Amino acid sequence: MESRSSICINERVGEDELRAILGKVESDQDKEAFGLVCKKWLYLQSTERKRLAARAGPHMLRKMAARFSKLLQLDLAQSVSRSFYPGVTDSDLSVIAHGFTCLTLLSLHNCKGITDVGMIEIGRGLSSLQCLDVSYCRKLTDKGLSAVAVGCCDLRSLHIAGCRFVTDKVLQSLSQNCHNLEELGLQGCNSITDSGLTDLVNGCRRIKFLDINKCSNVGDSGVSSVSEACSSSLKTLKLLDCYRIGDKSILSLAQFCKNLETLIVGGCRDISDESIKSLAAACKNSLKNLRMDWCLNITNSSLSCVLTQCRNLEVVDIGCCEEVTDAAFQGLGTREIELNLKVLKVSNCPKITVMGIGVLLDNCNSLEYLDVRSCPHITKAGCDEAGLQFPPCCKVNFAGSLSEPDVLL
Repeated sequence: MESRSSICINERVGEDELRAILGKVESDQDKEAFGLVCKKWLYLQSTERKRLAARAGPHMLRKMAARFSKLLQLDLAQSVSRSFYPGVTDSDLSVIAHGFTCLTLLSLHNCKGITDVGMIEIGRGLSSLQCLDVSYCRKLTDKGLSAVAVGCCDLRSLHIAGCRFVTDKVLQSLSQNCHNLEELGLQGCNSITDSGLTDLVNGCRRIKFLDINKCSNVGDSGVSSVSEACSSSLKTLKLLDCYRIGDKSILSLAQFCKNLETLIVGGCRDISDESIKSLAAACKNSLKNLRMDWCLNITNSSLSCVLTQCRNLEVVDIGCCEEVTDAAFQGLGTREIELNLKVLKVSNCPKITVMGIGVLLDNCNSLEYLDVRSCPHITKAGCDEAGLQFPPCCKVNFAGSLSEPDVLL
């Protein structure tokens, strides 16, 4: 009879069975432990790995490419506070383009050293790429990003926030080549115009997420083009400090985009009650997050409509809307279903008092964060004196000492 000590599991279990076993392992820590058994198991664990975050130069990247041959997601992003020198370079991107040919996701966020040369290599080598983040890679221009659009036709998500040299030419290239694009981040790309957005949605009609915060040359015609072309898909639109935006944009969204979930229009000072009321009625079943701080024409009538009509509302920011008063909350008792608001920001709203907050709390038990900074009639002492009962998990920011939720950034 064969002794137990002479039996080797690798003789009895083939690679297919071992891969099946590895496929049942859920945590990354356990997968790493799997690879410590022996060289064979390490090889299988390496070839099956799908995600990797790394800090490496060309030599190490070549070794990693040989080991992790089926890698799908590679994160080389740099932290603003913990960047390293020289960081990711064009030479690194050349190795990635030729060595990690299966990649579907590549994050190069804040890798300031890369240029169009590296992007051209990515466009040539990573035809399966679906998600690319090159936000704050400030040397990039139309040339490099257009090469990515041409070579990576299945691109679904592209983030190029802070790439100040980007113009409408990139949007034209995306329109011509990337018809499956769903997510586009353009924050701070000040050379983007209405014409570019119109060109974009001529070919990209599946956009779900569009961030054009601080794109100061975008106005009503561009947003109207997006809302009409992407009417069934658009769920998130960010227009922070786009001062050319007015009621026409919001009315267009109300007319076409019935599935809109998040709208950021903070700093768009020409928006008025009329368009917000239309939006609340049109998107009453979908709207979850609405930021309209510094929209100085907003009053009780539109906020009341939002609070009473939007069934799934979770986050509202009306900071610095100085005309809003306690009356905006009076209609909450008429809602068909309970208000499930989680975040409310009313900082610098001098006409809102403890009484208005009390009405809100009577009709909302789900509040997690309330910002009442610089509201002269709302203090902790005043709330205590009025006997207000905040939900146990609710954080109330009276003086700016609490960190803010980033849901509306």
